[in-house]
Amino acid sequence: MCRIKSYFVVFLILSGITGFSQTKELTIEDVSTGSRQFTPKTLKQLQWRYDLPEFTWVRNDQLMQNNLKDTVTTYLLKVSDLNNVLKAEGMEELKAFPAVTWKSNNSFEFSTKDYCLSYNILTKKLRKILKFDENAENYLANVNGVYAYTVDNNLFISDSTGKVSQVTKDTDKGIVNGATVSRDEFGINGGIFWSPKGNYLAFYRKDETEVAEYPLVDITAPEATLKETRYPMTGSKSEHITVGVYDPVNHKTLFLETGGPDDQYLTCVTWSPDEKYIFIAHLNREQNHLKLNCYNASTGKFVNTLFEETSDKYVEPQDPLYFLKTRPDQFLWFSRRDGYRHPYLYDTSGKMIRQLTKGNWEVTDIIGTDSKEQNLFIRTTADSPLERQVYKVNLINGKIKKLTTQDGTHSAIPDKSGKYFADIYSSVKSPRIINLMDADGKLMRNLLTADNPFKDYKMGEMSISTIKAADDTTTLYCRMIRPPDFDASKKYPVIVYVYGGPHEQLIRDTWLGGASMFDWFMAQKGYIIFTVDNRGSANRGRDFENVIHRNLGVNEMADQMKGIKYLESLGYADMKRIGVSGWSFGGFMTTSLMTHYPDVFKVGVAGGAVTDWRYYEVMYGERYMDKPDENPDGYEKTSVISAAKNLKGKLLLIHGAMDKTVVWQNTLSFLRECIKQNVQVDYFVYPLAEHGVGARDRLHLNTKIMEYFDQNLK
Repeated sequence: MCRIKSYFVVFLILSGITGFSQTKELTIEDVSTGSRQFTPKTLKQLQWRYDLPEFTWVRNDQLMQNNLKDTVTTYLLKVSDLNNVLKAEGMEELKAFPAVTWKSNNSFEFSTKDYCLSYNILTKKLRKILKFDENAENYLANVNGVYAYTVDNNLFISDSTGKVSQVTKDTDKGIVNGATVSRDEFGINGGIFWSPKGNYLAFYRKDETEVAEYPLVDITAPEATLKETRYPMTGSKSEHITVGVYDPVNHKTLFLETGGPDDQYLTCVTWSPDEKYIFIAHLNREQNHLKLNCYNASTGKFVNTLFEETSDKYVEPQDPLYFLKTRPDQFLWFSRRDGYRHPYLYDTSGKMIRQLTKGNWEVTDIIGTDSKEQNLFIRTTADSPLERQVYKVNLINGKIKKLTTQDGTHSAIPDKSGKYFADIYSSVKSPRIINLMDADGKLMRNLLTADNPFKDYKMGEMSISTIKAADDTTTLYCRMIRPPDFDASKKYPVIVYVYGGPHEQLIRDTWLGGASMFDWFMAQKGYIIFTVDNRGSANRGRDFENVIHRNLGVNEMADQMKGIKYLESLGYADMKRIGVSGWSFGGFMTTSLMTHYPDVFKVGVAGGAVTDWRYYEVMYGERYMDKPDENPDGYEKTSVISAAKNLKGKLLLIHGAMDKTVVWQNTLSFLRECIKQNVQVDYFVYPLAEHGVGARDRLHLNTKIMEYFDQNLK
């Protein structure tokens, strides 16, 4: 079923049909400030009206409605209607229509700065659900509208009457309750887990008292202050995670007896539908042995291990269990055990019923099921790694059917019955299309076809093609954006934009090809912008990714150099003017390429770069590199600091001084080595920025990158 599509020599001109009217040019302000004029038109907040055969969206501060049977559009509510009710209650008025979520056929919830509110469109009544605490974070409601949240390092509950209960009372700031753990690895994105019926609350308790405190300096005060964060570096002591269960009725908490060792990882926390059990994936610190364990929620006792997964490299759980409502003793589990990410159907005894999908492609996510749970709707890369298509798979017989047919990247919003869904997609040719479909993939009608927002602009040409990786076997995708008025008889400077690490795919069959507007802007200025998704990047299977194990950057750089050879074969790339740029892992790759291939790359801009994996955190760093004492040669070989002496070209390093992800020490250590080796290097720091540089700083950042390449490469 999987096929490799070739886009070689197929030029995709985003301006549509070229013509004399396309004379406008992008500005640095256009690509830095998130100008809405370049966002393809959409149906904002498109959603089904709970379980009715009707859907709503927001247009010009009005809540609009349509149904399955006809094309008549009506408006349900204006922002002024909401403001009238808010004003009558003495509450602050809204400046725009808020984000709403339907909670019944006639009621939706929305939030203001101070409150979570419910509004009934029939009675036109407003109900206060929760008054927000200005110091609170991590709000999460259960099915009954009761909220759990954190203040500092403790967990609280506010019920429907506004009564607040404090769940934990830890005074040591090194003990954190109800927040995300393990630095958001292993699919973890929160620390609060309500039971399905809302009767109990499970939560993470993180003991990081043995994790070293890392200093960050806040310069906004007249006298700079020290802000410390816990940062477990590779090989160092890590946090200790446990899972608590709180009963709001008797106000008692017990902790699941998850055992040791203390530095194991606990993820995929999932309640059973009957609220009697909690399932947790245990992953050892080495990240090569997973156990899916079951615990009694009322006693905390271990019940059994359902199954185990092992690897000679790493196992990486990403998803909680997906229980079936009609068969509450069965659940779906995602695994790459056969080389690609597929769902497996299990029962709660640990018996595998069947592998639902199979092939040299990946199921990226579950969309939902139909009402009888006969069919599961999924998104996959089955047609091409560049695309996301919607399929359905029968949970009884495993029969699979493709529902979306147009090339591109699709997402779907199913109704509650599973009989219909809104298909939202874009491609390199289409900015955005929204269609109404039935569950067999039949087009019912088009809801939106967006115009090209760049139709009046003089844009470059983009092509997506394939090359062979450094192993001369694996197919890689590369993307090229050529300047407007491109002339193959001329020579052009090239900027290689790189990421190259796990969990990221830069090249996709989506609008703009996955490239940023800044890439298109730089092409407009006369550069060829070139990108390769090397081995190690996302959505190509287990073996494609884990070739990087214990040697981050080595095979990735080898693949990037195959891209350089491809550029050289074209004849119009000026091989004396090759630049490279990237952020985070891309910053690591940029600095690595500049120091390992100093005669190839003339100019580089590296942002938020890891320069030595000894300075990175435990969870990510040890997954891909093991501990420093287990892989000393790998750490030394991949250290950019050790290679600093090789630098010949112009390199600009950029870092946020408050970066909690890739700590500033990485860049400073590289600079120190450059000084020691008498190697010249350029450097810029954003004093208040964390790992990303955004908001008002983005214009400054993009201007600096533009000017650096203009001065040194153009």
